[in-house]
Amino acid sequence: MDSRIKVQSPLVILHGDEMAQVAFEHILEKFVSARLDIQLEEIDLSAENRLLTNGQVVIDAIDALQRCGVGVKNAGMTVNRSQLEELLCKHPEVDANNLFSLATKSPNGAIRKGISGNITREDIQFRNLKISRPDWIGRDIEVDTMEFGGIKDSFNQLSEATGVVKLMFVGSSGDPVELHRREVRKGDPWLLATNDVEDVRAWAHRFFQRAVDEKRDVYLGLKDTVIPGYDGAMRTVIEDVYHSDYRKQLENLGLNYHYELIDAQAARIVSNPPKRALWGVPDNTTGRKLFKLVNQLREVGIPSRGAHVSISRMSAGGGDQYGSFNMPATEDGILKVIVDGDEKHARRVREGDPILLMSNDREAIKDWVTQVFRDASRKDKEVYFGLKREYMEYDEVFSNVITEVRRDLAREHTPPPSFMIMRPSSQLRKMITDPPRNALYPSQNLDGDIFSDISAALGGSLATASSIIESKDGTMLFEAPHGTAHDLYLKYLESEGREAHFNPSALIFALANALETLGEREDNQPLADYAIRLKSALTDTVDGGVVTADLKGKTVDPASEQVVDMAGFLAAVEGNLT
Repeated sequence: MDSRIKVQSPLVILHGDEMAQVAFEHILEKFVSARLDIQLEEIDLSAENRLLTNGQVVIDAIDALQRCGVGVKNAGMTVNRSQLEELLCKHPEVDANNLFSLATKSPNGAIRKGISGNITREDIQFRNLKISRPDWIGRDIEVDTMEFGGIKDSFNQLSEATGVVKLMFVGSSGDPVELHRREVRKGDPWLLATNDVEDVRAWAHRFFQRAVDEKRDVYLGLKDTVIPGYDGAMRTVIEDVYHSDYRKQLENLGLNYHYELIDAQAARIVSNPPKRALWGVPDNTTGRKLFKLVNQLREVGIPSRGAHVSISRMSAGGGDQYGSFNMPATEDGILKVIVDGDEKHARRVREGDPILLMSNDREAIKDWVTQVFRDASRKDKEVYFGLKREYMEYDEVFSNVITEVRRDLAREHTPPPSFMIMRPSSQLRKMITDPPRNALYPSQNLDGDIFSDISAALGGSLATASSIIESKDGTMLFEAPHGTAHDLYLKYLESEGREAHFNPSALIFALANALETLGEREDNQPLADYAIRLKSALTDTVDGGVVTADLKGKTVDPASEQVVDMAGFLAAVEGNLT
């Protein structure tokens, strides 16, 4: 007789890459297949399969989530240029000249936009973790950013009518060429940003020369996987300067160069700061935020965080850099933005200059703000918005929508939670250096990525945070906020599977959240109870001192910890699952 719990509703399973996928397969075997009679709609979202299907699997994933309503997503690898070239060499049958963007870009933004979902990330409440704050006071870390260009010197405004935004380019031929078009509605914000490639090159020379003169290790942070035609173009210029003029100088001085995606690097530097470093963040809006944070950390350090920190990201509209059109200019010429037939802005660009055009959806912003207030009220949280209203019409729409949602709530006799609007740099500093008792920090995509990785790292590990994507129609996608653990995967391969070091906590928690949601929706009490017991088994394991290597020394009693590998941790969770 089958003793497994019968589940009527299907569950969407989105597979990923590398060490996270190894863990995911073990989790599904132990905690789903062995215990539940459930239909799984499984889709391979690995980087290789996205390439082989020319991105079709991303569309399939969106369709499955919309049909089924609940899913679990594993971490997937977003390929950079060298990784893409390796995959293309492995699969010569793939036509590299006719690849759909979903074949090579991160699927996350497309999925969130496809299901109109906003993302909330917060700590998993392990009772036994007591994180030792890094000693930041007096650290000799400097942040260097570009003063001009980019979002700071963008042209941005709110659309005055419903229509089409077209980005036109006039080059040496004299004939206008349409680079991109997108629909906007009245009130939608849009923005054009560029960077002068010669300014980027000059900044790179100043940056690396400063590292040589001051004898500092070098850290460079960009988001070239998500914005390859903008941040990726800048990375190419900067690293060309490094390799041609400064690599040998730095190596001769015993100095190191580190490149990492800006969100992962920010988490690493803030939670485990080097003694002396020069941190290059070319994007000036991000750079100024991190510059102000680092200066405050050097003065006041990082206080203990007893508060529960949640970060909400506006993803439904595909707004800001994550939903942008981006590319380097192919030749010298003039860019023009045409909105509903009228020229709104023009600027000169030179060959290689990074170009970024982005917009957002006012209605999606309203859905997000409504969700933020609803979640904050339900969980008794204060809300701290971060907006650049003083010089960004693009951000002013968020302020207008907040006022509109407050009026809507008042008409429904629903008081909004306590909230404040501040600059994003102040929002970040408050989250790290002055957290209130229980708060939600709504952020746009890029800020949200950076802020949430910093917060998760200070909370113990990215594996100790949860991530929930919720759409207006009730579609729910639960995921782990961490990546694929490439370095751990290499060790796993080198040891032929004997060394499997990975913290699967976030994946287990995501699965349990999805199962609990299914249980509630189909009024399946045994399933809901099982999901709650699975969460308890996870937290009881860590509370009992059984931890993976990333949490070593981070419990209230380090002397009694039992550090185990991934298999040992999963076995311990299984043993606690009564």
